[in-house]
Amino acid sequence: MSHPHAELAERVFGAFRRDPRTLASLIAEDAVWKVVGRAPVAGVYDGRRAIFDLFKATQTLTDGTYKAELRYVLADDERTVAVYRASGRRGERELDIDQALFIHVQDGRWQEILAVPLDPIAFDAFWA
Repeated sequence: MSHPHAELAERVFGAFRRDPRTLASLIAEDAVWKVVGRAPVAGVYDGRRAIFDLFKATQTLTDGTYKAELRYVLADDERTVAVYRASGRRGERELDIDQALFIHVQDGRWQEILAVPLDPIAFDAFWA
């Protein structure tokens, strides 16, 4: 039996490219998504609208090739950690690295998300 927060992460990743309405329902309207690093996509995204702008930018900058494939989830009542494979192309550059999301869930929605590339050099070079 998996934890409800792990199931929520699976639903988020399942909806990422296919179902924006469901995705929106799983992320709090006032959520904060922080992306670490020095790349242009790094920063703090305040609110669901800003977070969705980030998602759109990743698709635009990669001509729709960006993918986030969930590898595994660890969850308890306070925290969720989702590790996923991020991949995509930007011209001649390719991204194919693991990334981790450290997630705080509140009222059944993602509230605070910290996105950490596990290969920060490759991440920054790809998005530069």
